[in-house]
Amino acid sequence: MSYIERSLGAGEKLVARAHFHWWYSLKAWLALIFLGWIILGIIIFFDMMIRKWTTEIGVTSTRFVQKTGFFRLKTKEISLSNVEGVSVSQSFWGRLLNYGHLEIEGTGVGVVKIPDIGDPVGFRRALETAMESAKK
Repeated sequence: MSYIERSLGAGEKLVARAHFHWWYSLKAWLALIFLGWIILGIIIFFDMMIRKWTTEIGVTSTRFVQKTGFFRLKTKEISLSNVEGVSVSQSFWGRLLNYGHLEIEGTGVGVVKIPDIGDPVGFRRALETAMESAKK
């Protein structure tokens, strides 16, 4: 069971989950292949892949949650009522391959940056839908 599912409160439901796009993994593998002969490629590969393996991103009926870490747990949670804005950033290739970055601005939290997720527009739509439902 994931961290987000274990942390759900009474009556709280998981609305959407974001996943890293395959492009993120490809960049890690390319770093390993082309820079692997020096230690830098191995470090970049494991840094990126461990981040991918230990990160959970989701929206519940009451909050946005980003959890990172395996041995050390770090979460960024924003109540949906405190989300001020959500912006999507996609490059040309991101639009073509349907991946991009999200920035979620929250009251008292600052900006939470999410890299290379698949279908960032769909995730933003799910977040905004959950925000509207939480207002009712």
